[in-house]
Amino acid sequence: MAAAAAPTAITELSGREKAAILLIALGKEYSAMIFKHFKDEEIEQLTLDITNVRRVDTQMKEDIIEEFYEECLAQNFITEGGIDYARDLLEKAIGPDRAMQLLSKLTSSLQVRPFDFARKSDPNMLLNLLQNEHPQTIALVLSYLEPVMAAGILAKLTDDKQTEVVARISTMDRTNPEYVREIERILDKKLSSLGTDDFTTVGGIESIVEILNSIDRGTERRVLEELEIDHADLVDEIRRKMFVFEDIVKLDKRAVQRVLKDVENSDLTVALKSANDDVKTLVFENMSKRMADMIREDMEYMGPVRVKDVEEAQQRIVNVIRKLQDSGDIVISRGNEDEMIV
Repeated sequence: MAAAAAPTAITELSGREKAAILLIALGKEYSAMIFKHFKDEEIEQLTLDITNVRRVDTQMKEDIIEEFYEECLAQNFITEGGIDYARDLLEKAIGPDRAMQLLSKLTSSLQVRPFDFARKSDPNMLLNLLQNEHPQTIALVLSYLEPVMAAGILAKLTDDKQTEVVARISTMDRTNPEYVREIERILDKKLSSLGTDDFTTVGGIESIVEILNSIDRGTERRVLEELEIDHADLVDEIRRKMFVFEDIVKLDKRAVQRVLKDVENSDLTVALKSANDDVKTLVFENMSKRMADMIREDMEYMGPVRVKDVEEAQQRIVNVIRKLQDSGDIVISRGNEDEMIV
């Protein structure tokens, strides 16, 4: 009788194999939520890996979950306070040897974002440091900041510099590490710095959308109008992304009721097909019971709908919201402001 094969140690598994086992261990509900954050090709590969998993012993599953937890803990500590801070806390939590293993692994695969010192510094000090710098330098630094902090600094720049910085952030993609290090070296005269050895993707449309969504409406409008003169296509793309369909939950009841007057019922039916429960509840609560029942019935009997059709219907509704905002019929709250739709 042949001897049973020895269990595979998790050190012999690839990262994808561990991910597949972890997703299985987490269960369908949590795994589905995680899948939403993956790219299509990543979902395809992980799905294949999951189908190839046959049997996993309890100890291996527990080891993988523990490893995942420790890595999440380490990443969180690094984000909060940097490498030294993470090392101190991890040594207390899991011992010096395991802490060193984790940090060595993460610092070789996880990019500790540059300008960590800037994110923790006083915004006014940072503004004084940046306002006389080249727009490309300002754009680079703002791309690494939290949107609210970046918006506060952007709003206090001169008008012409605001426009130039927004344009550069929007078109920024991959930044040479030598350039990043040089900027950090300059800023290090007043603040501490943190470097990186690999190319890092920063900026881009999503970055500037987050910043503009956090800035006051007047500054946003003026910046986009100036930018539109030479970058009309870019401004169109920014505006399409600035208010997404799910953001409708940010509107109050009167605003939702005003929007629904201008929205086609056919678009609403398709758009709500894949909407989350919060969006559906808000919409249905702000229309007549008869209309809500009719749309629910139409949704039930329409059958499967292409994702493309849903997205197009949602975008048409977003266009209605933006049009009402531009005309002054509704006012969308900005950033941390307390005012809602009136």
